[in-house]
Amino acid sequence: MKSKILCLTLVLFAFPCWAMNKTGRMGVGFTNQLVNDIPALSMKIQQNRYFALGGLLGFRSNEDTTTYGAGLKVYRVIFEEELLNFYMSGMAASLSYEDEGKSKSGYQFDGTFGTEFHIERIESIGFSFEFGVSYNNGPAGRSFETLGNNFLKAAVHFYL
Repeated sequence: MKSKILCLTLVLFAFPCWAMNKTGRMGVGFTNQLVNDIPALSMKIQQNRYFALGGLLGFRSNEDTTTYGAGLKVYRVIFEEELLNFYMSGMAASLSYEDEGKSKSGYQFDGTFGTEFHIERIESIGFSFEFGVSYNNGPAGRSFETLGNNFLKAAVHFYL
C-alpha cells in the first residue's frame, strides 16, 4: 500500500530533474538507515566529481538508557545522467540498542547502490534512493539482509 501511494505521489508531482555537480558543497539532512530505528542527522561533503564522504549521528536518551548510532559513509559516483547521479556507497556504523531494559552495543555495515536527484529550480535539495545489502548486529541479533530504501529512509540533504 505504501509503495502504491509513493508511486502515485511521484507521478502526480513529477517535475523535471537535473543532475548537479556538487564539488566542494556540503549537504545536511536526515536518514533512517540505522537498524536500531533511530532517525539520524546526516552530512555529506562532495570531495570531487566522483567521491563524497558522509557521516550520520542519531541518539535517544531517557532516564534509564541512552541509545545511539554513529557512522561514516563513502560514496562513489559510477555514472552521471542528465537527470540523475548514480552511485555506490559503503557505510560502517557503531550503534547501541535497548534489550530487556539494558543498553547493548552493535554494528552495521551496508553496501548499496543508489541515485540522488534534484528537482528543477530546487537544486539545493537532493533526494536519494538506495538498494543493497546489510550485515549488522542490532536488536534482531546478527543478520545479513537485503535493503531497499526510498528517499524518506535513505536520505534527504540540503546543500549549502
